[in-house]
Amino acid sequence: MHIVYRGDREQQEHAELSADATFASESEGRERSTEPDMLRTDFQRDRDKILHTKSFRRLSHKTQVFLAAEGDHYRTRLTHTLEVAQIARTIARALGLNEDLTEAISLGHDLGHTPFGHTGEDALARCLATRRGIDPDTPEVAVLYRHNEQSLRVVEVIENDGRGLNLTAEVRDGIVHHTGAERAETLEGRIVAVADRIAYVNHDIDDAIRAGVLRESDLPASTHAVLGPDHSSRIQTLVFDMVETSARLDDVRMSEAVWNAMMELRAFLFANVYQAPVVLEEVGKATRLIEALFGYYVEHVEEVPVEYRAISGGDNLRAVTDYIAGMTDRYAKAQFRALFEPNSIHY
Repeated sequence: MHIVYRGDREQQEHAELSADATFASESEGRERSTEPDMLRTDFQRDRDKILHTKSFRRLSHKTQVFLAAEGDHYRTRLTHTLEVAQIARTIARALGLNEDLTEAISLGHDLGHTPFGHTGEDALARCLATRRGIDPDTPEVAVLYRHNEQSLRVVEVIENDGRGLNLTAEVRDGIVHHTGAERAETLEGRIVAVADRIAYVNHDIDDAIRAGVLRESDLPASTHAVLGPDHSSRIQTLVFDMVETSARLDDVRMSEAVWNAMMELRAFLFANVYQAPVVLEEVGKATRLIEALFGYYVEHVEEVPVEYRAISGGDNLRAVTDYIAGMTDRYAKAQFRALFEPNSIHY
């Protein structure tokens, strides 16, 4: 048995990975220089830094789709993150790309998600619009709060008592570009963006069937014909097609037929699951809760924890947004009860 030092690992990357891979030894580096680790490459260090953050731990109590779902088998934001990491690493390994970079981006991509999933994200954006005098029903409101930008803020500013994690440029780029029109600079970052969709499209079907919102037979015809008859086969089809197509095109892509089938399935889920009455009923409650908390803390900003006020630069809306965005579902509900539900009074 012998020790594999960081330098050894970096040499292994050059010997074993594709020429298209992002090599740790050629990273653009960090904003603040640090001494290199004896054992870990910079991308391994970034993965470990993210794994040990408070924001990462809180993902276990943040909603994926089904708010306050009963039972232990529904996905949370944490289990979604782990599924993205598994899918992305499989693709990266098959293409000879950097698994450590891929995993670091995967683990950090959703750190900026609010309580109550995308419902909380939309509610925060509307709250910011109202406070800034913008019509909350206009499409431009969506840009006021984006979870990918908040994820970047978490790793750059919020974590580590306002000092951030000082991650490499490649990890930060992959985190902020895992969604949206602009693609990541690295192939590893592009893998995570697609793996994110592969993961949630498939596990949201699984959770929706478990919740009784839909049946397997309800899915679009192209899902069964192109992607497969069940959860496992669909993921296998999507992953293999992405590996095969990416290798042929020297970019992270799917074939047109498989991509279109996945996007049709995604549109189906938006129409039939994310807008289902059982989901929308809880969406309304969660939205009102976020609005109530936001309004209260803007009027009582002194009750926002000092660490959020310290990094806001005097912007009270920024401090309140950071505080609420970091809450778990259960903490947000507890704060709501403490602030707005009366307690018994004993004489």
